[in-house]
Amino acid sequence: MAPDEAGYKVGELARASGLTVRALRYYDRIGLLRPSRRTGGGHRVYDAADVRRLYRIRLLRGVGLSLEQIGHALDDPGWDLAAAVRHHLASLDRRMTAAHRLRDRLAAMAATLDREDVPSPVEFFEAMEEMVVLDSTVRRRISILVYDDIEAVHDHLVRVFGLGAGPLTRDGQGRCVHGEVDAGDGVIWLHREAPEFGLASPRSLGAASATTAVMVESVDEHYRRAVAEGARIVYEPVDQPYGYREYSARDPEGALWSFMAPLD
Repeated sequence: MAPDEAGYKVGELARASGLTVRALRYYDRIGLLRPSRRTGGGHRVYDAADVRRLYRIRLLRGVGLSLEQIGHALDDPGWDLAAAVRHHLASLDRRMTAAHRLRDRLAAMAATLDREDVPSPVEFFEAMEEMVVLDSTVRRRISILVYDDIEAVHDHLVRVFGLGAGPLTRDGQGRCVHGEVDAGDGVIWLHREAPEFGLASPRSLGAASATTAVMVESVDEHYRRAVAEGARIVYEPVDQPYGYREYSARDPEGALWSFMAPLD
């Protein structure tokens, strides 16, 4: 590839990143990855900062985010590239460890077969478990909660419960039809009521059918903040026999939330 100071042409960047030129042009068109400059002939030229941004795009794409969600994440001033690289490295280390375990297991099975013996069913089960670790199509968990007034609940979850503010999406009439909040290592989507799918908010049902549990650093500090912001508390912080300290509260539409931390 060309040196950093000269920049990278779109074809070079495509080959190095495993993307197509068409994909990079599309990223440019939607504003996800614009080249730092263009030549006199109009050809795209990417610099080192563009390469780092592309790495972030590939990383977030790999965990299942849409291009729209990635665009929001890239503009987050709290993004920590070093932490993202370390997380990526840890994930790769886990896969490599699983691959080594599978190789050792298969080598042992091959040796058994070479002795004209047949591996036990347990060995096949253990090999399949290792294969699942490597080949699982599951990439990310997203919780989806149903509400009537998504915008009001979004504000409450961020302001009162301290969740991270994600984007709000509106339809052509300006109605809020989708929202997102971050809860530590997970994301929660706020979905509109949809009778056609049997989806209704706890307020419409008159009951909550589930509880959302969120791990926090300090249950008591989180509780005090929630109370100060007007949270509707169900029960105060208490040590539970299953090893966690927790308290519960309801959001504006009656959904039940628990905030907890493991006991020392």
